[in-house]
Formats: sequence, structure tokens, C-alpha cells
Amino acid sequence: MTDSFLSTLRLPVVAAPMFLVSGPELVTAACTAGIVGSFPTQNCRTAADLDTWMGSITDQLRAAEAASVPVAPWAANVITHSSNARLEDDLRLIAEYKPQIVITALGSPKPVMDTVKGYGGTVIADVVNLRLAHKAADAGVDGMACVSAGAGGHTGHLSPFAFTSAVREFFDGMIIIGGGISDGHGVAGAITAGADLVYMGTRFLAAAESMAADGYKQMVVDHGPDDLVVSSAITGTPASWLKPSLVACGLDPDNLTPPTGEKNYTAGTESMKRWKDVWAAGQGLQPIRAIEPVSTIVESIEKEYVEALQRSSRLIATAVR
Repeated sequence: MTDSFLSTLRLPVVAAPMFLVSGPELVTAACTAGIVGSFPTQNCRTAADLDTWMGSITDQLRAAEAASVPVAPWAANVITHSSNARLEDDLRLIAEYKPQIVITALGSPKPVMDTVKGYGGTVIADVVNLRLAHKAADAGVDGMACVSAGAGGHTGHLSPFAFTSAVREFFDGMIIIGGGISDGHGVAGAITAGADLVYMGTRFLAAAESMAADGYKQMVVDHGPDDLVVSSAITGTPASWLKPSLVACGLDPDNLTPPTGEKNYTAGTESMKRWKDVWAAGQGLQPIRAIEPVSTIVESIEKEYVEALQRSSRLIATAVR
């Protein structure tokens, strides 16, 4: 499949997979709005739940296509870290439902390659630095999701523009860039800088179709980038958190202590508890003014994207006179 789907998208945007937030409703709303919808398989507590979710997404998108609604691809996000004891089950279901895109995270993409490439799917590796990007390229992935500074959840540290430029020096596959990009102007800038797609997670946190708690959605609406803190205290890996949610849980945002012991990225009860009341978000909070349907959000991003492209065209026309 490689990148053949890019030309079918309404916008070069992926509704990024968000732990405990992205579910079938958000995925299908994104796909029917013309952007890539995705979810982490770890949002399902069991393989049986994952089977149900994938079946629901497949059925809903087939029904939309039958009704002549243009449908964008959907993606499953799989943790390939050794702590994911359910990886074999996840891969079995991926082979059955054949999502067009599989995004690997927190581990080498190698475990999914044979399965996904076997049915013609696209493998995207989630990377947060150049060392991991080189490893992903060596593994033969079709693309990379370059998680940069400003991203929500487990975040990166590189500038989106610096990351894109550096990866382009050694990788000619698809580049998805994410990190604080939440409007159409940012999308246009990322594409102009060399990215093929843009990861947007935070922008869809307050979507009507997201699984985020009502209080979480309202906190996203009510706060901005200054209300974030990056810390490894919750999961052992640096992540971007909403300060008010930390305070509500009795934590001091200015005095956080990283947990001890091995990192564990499974969907077990303890992992769920870490994220249930302590809420993640990225620097793209500012444009979020209300809880809205995905379709409305995409319309707004599209309007801004077109405006940005028109502005670029005018500047180019002026420069070449």
C-alpha cells in the first residue's frame, strides 16, 4: 500500500492514537471526515475487546462506503515493547482485519513487519529521536511518526522542523510530524517543511466522539500551553501533563518524582490507573475553544489550511516577479 492513500485524504492529517481517548467512534468519525483515524490497541483491556473494536470500525466504514461516503484509511497503534504480553494476539487480529496502516510504538517495528507487509499494509514507526529513526529506517518501515517537542502524552524533545529536516537526510519514506500542531496553518507549515502528514492528538481530545471524560474535555477547553508540565513521574517516560489534573490528584507539578522499577506499557490495571485521572495534553491547546464533533474540527482545520496555502502562493508569486 505504501503511501498510495495520501492523495485520497481531504487533509494530510492523522487523528493520532491517544491512550484511553481514541476509540471506534473517534476513528470512524475521523475517517469519514477525510483524515486518518487511529487508536492504540492497548485501549482494549482484552483481545476479545480488540476484536469487537476492530469489527465495529470495519463494519461502520464499509457501511459509509456503501452509502457513497468517502472514507480515509484507519490505523492500529501497537506497542512492541517487551512488556506487551498481548502482542501475539494483537498481531493475529491485525492479520484478520487488515488495517491499512499499523503504527508501532515504544519498541522495534520488526515484530509487525511480516504480518502487515504480508497483506499489503503500511508500517509506520513512532520515533522520538534520531537514534530510533535510524533503527526504524534500517528495519524497512514505510514511514515514521516523528513525535517532537510540544506533543502530548509521551513526548519528544526535538523541534518538528529540525526533526523533519534531519530524517529527510537519510530516509525517503513517509514522514508524519507531530508536536504542538493543531490548526491548518501549522499543517501547511509542516507539509512545506517536508512532512507528508501531520499527527494531531490534542486537537481531538475535546472532540464529541473522544472517550475522554467530560472533565478532561472541559479542562482542555479551559487551559492553554502554559498549563502543561513535562515529567517522567507518572509513567517513567517523559510525558506532557495538564497541571490542573496533577493538582486534583494531590500531586505538586513543581515537585514530581519519577517512579522506580521497570517501565511497563501494558494495558493492565495499574497502567490504566496512571492515566485515568492524570491527564495528558500537548502544546496545541490554544485553538480548542469548545467540545465539537470531529467533522466540525476538520472543517475548521481545512479552512485554515487553505488560507495558509493561499498566503504561500501569494508570497511565491511576489517573490518571482
